[in-house]
Amino acid sequence: MRGVSRASFAELSERLSAEHIESATVATRLASELFAVVGLLDTEHGLRRALSDPGKPAAEKGAVTSALLHGKVTRRAEALAAAAAEAHWAGSGDLADAVEQLAIEATVLAAEADDGLDDLEDGLFRFGRVVAANPDLRAALADPSLPEQGKRELLRTLLDGKVTRVTLGLIEQMVAHPRGRTLAVALDTCTDIAARRRQQLIAYVRSAVELSASQRRRLAAALARTYGHDVHLDVVIDPSVVGGISVQIGDELIDGTAASRLAAVRRKLAS
Repeated sequence: MRGVSRASFAELSERLSAEHIESATVATRLASELFAVVGLLDTEHGLRRALSDPGKPAAEKGAVTSALLHGKVTRRAEALAAAAAEAHWAGSGDLADAVEQLAIEATVLAAEADDGLDDLEDGLFRFGRVVAANPDLRAALADPSLPEQGKRELLRTLLDGKVTRVTLGLIEQMVAHPRGRTLAVALDTCTDIAARRRQQLIAYVRSAVELSASQRRRLAAALARTYGHDVHLDVVIDPSVVGGISVQIGDELIDGTAASRLAAVRRKLAS
């Protein structure tokens, strides 16, 4: 989202934060209801266009949304959806995208309430790695001919007991309703929103060996001092690293591996 849509979403996100939801049950229900609103907007194209039409009065669009949802969702979900309809959007797709991001943020609130924000981020990251390394699994989860319930059962077989309830629910949502994206893109979106909630940066760390808890703490503290924010570490064991570690934060790569140094020497010898 850009321009007016980004500003509108920022206001909605602030409104959600102002709700001060501290119950995982309440946050999970809100997320489920907002995801249902996204499904409605994705299915009813005429409704989505009407609610995002800048030529229609905001109050009128909000009233229509409230009338559609009243009694079917909680008052909190109804109010957030109505506020989204009253906001200004650059395109009709941005309205649905914004409501989906609100639903993901509500899921993050549920994880936070259960003291499981780390678990959510780690679970999303690790599942993303599993999918990336398994073409058959990736194809099965993206297969439009496989019923939604079948995909959910597959995910539960793979992940039950390995990720939190909140994490599994969010992954199921992204698989069941990809909305034109690859699963990798959808999981990245969820991870980014979770990281923003904690105002953290995500550091992707490659190491030849597993890092101890003490090493992780020292690395996270050093990166936090450097970047002025708390940093969440996603560590990948990669034998090709040879020695040392590499750290990627956004577009910046901090590479202290023996493999990179050897490659640099080879380039100099070849020049």
